Amino acid sequence: MTPKNTDYRCEAKAKSGKRCRAGTTEGGLCFFQASPDKAAEFGRVGGRRNRYTPVESNDPLPTMDNVIAVRNTVARLISDIHRGRLKGRLAVGLAPFLTTFAKPLMCMRLSMA
Repeated sequence: MTPKNTDYRCEAKAKSGKRCRAGTTEGGLCFFQASPDKAAEFGRVGGRRNRYTPVESNDPLPTMDNVIAVRNTVARLISDIHRGRLKGRLAVGLAPFLTTFAKPLMCMRLSMA
């Protein structure tokens, strides 16, 4: 077995005391060790991209007292996701609540028929 060639690795040491494992640039340091201000800048850009800004809606949610109202609310959520007004994760979180509303209403509707 031959030892690994570590000449390509950055010469800087991490906070843990171990050698940085990133590849080197011409100066012998990795990109982020050579320009630490860039790491902070990229972190800010990534954080801005992950931010969620809620969209104000003047339309209140309808009262969900029948199956049609629940169906219309689901259609509205799908439309909002498609337009980019609502994040998919939020809609996934709302799905169990809509199911909770719909199941008893559907049972009532079937028992009346």
